[in-house]
Amino acid sequence: MNSWVRACLLLGLGSAGVWWLDLSGPLAWQSEGWWRSPWRLWTASLAHLSGAHLVGNLGALGVLAVLGRYLQVGRPAALALLLSWPLSTLSLLGWPEVRGYSGLSGLLCAMLGILWVHAARDPQARVVSWVLGASMGVKLLAEHAWSQPIGYDPNWGFNVVYAAHLAGFAGGAACGWLTATPVVRRA
Repeated sequence: MNSWVRACLLLGLGSAGVWWLDLSGPLAWQSEGWWRSPWRLWTASLAHLSGAHLVGNLGALGVLAVLGRYLQVGRPAALALLLSWPLSTLSLLGWPEVRGYSGLSGLLCAMLGILWVHAARDPQARVVSWVLGASMGVKLLAEHAWSQPIGYDPNWGFNVVYAAHLAGFAGGAACGWLTATPVVRRA
């Protein structure tokens, strides 16, 4: 099992464990006084607001695990994931309206950014990079987090932090570029 798939598995197990132990509330990130609980930069991604929220994010995590395996990402991508994880949460301070955050969605968008960079650097995966970039571009344009960082979603029954999606994708892509290694052409 490669590093990327292992990281996805650990994120999934961690999220399920936090839900099962009913720790979502205590582990969620709060903008006010966040420095008193800096571990929440990581734990907020594992905390979910409902069972449907958890299941939806675990499904997306599974897709990203499979996609990462297909693209043959490894340690550099896993390192980018570790770097972008707290940075994506911390960047929410750029939106004063965002007072709290929980869920994998921001980190999932970071992971998509990492995979996008990896695919863009691999000549044999360029089409995948275009699909990833275009689909994420459409999502981010539809959410327009720069002007509406939070929005109520009746399908979920709670406010969605769109800013986490934008910050996650940007942070993941940046960390993906920073940790990228030269692509070796597949035979």
